[in-house]
Amino acid sequence: MIHILFVSFKLLTERKRQTLVSILGVAIGVTAFVVMTSLMFGFQHYFVNQVIDLEPHISIKPKEDLRISRIVEGFVEVYGSKPKEEDRINGWFELMRELEGMQEVIGVAPHLVVRGVLKYGVKEKPVNIIGIDPEYERRATVVERFLENKRLHSLSTNKDGIILGKLVARDLGIEDLGKKVILVTPNGKTTLLRVQDFFNSGITNIDNSRVYVNIKTLQALTDRPNEVNEIVVRIKDVNKAESLARMIAKEVNYQVESWQRAYVNFLQIFKIQNLITYMIVFAILTVSAFGIFNIIMMSVLEKRRDIAILMAMGYSTKDITLIFLLVGTLIGIVGGLIGCLGGFLLQEYLSSVELEVEGLIRTKGFILDRDPMYFVYGFISSFIFSLLASLYPSYRASKVNPVDIFRSSG
Repeated sequence: MIHILFVSFKLLTERKRQTLVSILGVAIGVTAFVVMTSLMFGFQHYFVNQVIDLEPHISIKPKEDLRISRIVEGFVEVYGSKPKEEDRINGWFELMRELEGMQEVIGVAPHLVVRGVLKYGVKEKPVNIIGIDPEYERRATVVERFLENKRLHSLSTNKDGIILGKLVARDLGIEDLGKKVILVTPNGKTTLLRVQDFFNSGITNIDNSRVYVNIKTLQALTDRPNEVNEIVVRIKDVNKAESLARMIAKEVNYQVESWQRAYVNFLQIFKIQNLITYMIVFAILTVSAFGIFNIIMMSVLEKRRDIAILMAMGYSTKDITLIFLLVGTLIGIVGGLIGCLGGFLLQEYLSSVELEVEGLIRTKGFILDRDPMYFVYGFISSFIFSLLASLYPSYRASKVNPVDIFRSSG
């Protein structure tokens, strides 16, 4: 086996420039795989984890029916969305007790959700107002984790308190606690509320529209005493949310939605993003594989006489095949190791970069998933591509006929 390795290494070192280019091609492919996968899944995992923590695993709301368009005597009657006949959940307290009795459920909380407008000085901003009971909310969500001052309890002691989304506060020009804002509800009523905390989730559309108030305060403002229009449920295994939601939907006459269904569009986008990333990395590795193929094929064509001499010395066709397979796999191994090192160093650099990112999410830099398995997958991919690239040239080398070579050269 040592003599086979020696011959393979000799073939590699004779074409140093081409060998180096092939190794760099493999290394770049592995580095790209590690870094792009780390960035892609880092962003996706961050977004999904935030959604799972911020949004209910399962929400129960009144149903909203859709009317159907029809043609009557040549005229088209178009019906839009039919308003909710009853924007409340009847028997919500009993329903909560039933849900709390389910083995999979950790906590349940009532919400009253309405649209409104916040005013501060001359500035106004439309917002989603969520009326909550702080004690129930702690069990059903982890909203307190995203409060800058952890003052969720203040909504219990201060019925005139309000918690603002970070971007809501920014747009209104509010930076300090204790500022007073005017809240206008859909029925035209206004009230003066004092800012108790800021809600900073990192997800732009949530921080830019959401505010929290005490549910009793919102019920009084909207003339809806003891009414709720949403029940949120937190469960032990978030991956079972969809199946559990379907089961609950069979028992209640309300709209039951899991977090997966609520964010199905984003999850589909992530699948497309993953596919594009893998296609790019596949293209890079394919190009590097063609480089390996070219080097080995050129070696086979140029070394036909040397191959014939080796066969005459007693090397079998299996030995010849193995020699050229080793050339390709050595390139893949060396390139894979260099690529893993390059991926690690680039990860370290990106994690140290401070960058204000504001889009779907807001962060202070790149979000990376540092899973060691990405290096393993990258290295295995480089090995497989290199091995595949060397199969045909190795086969051609094993088919060299020494008699024909010596006869033609003689």
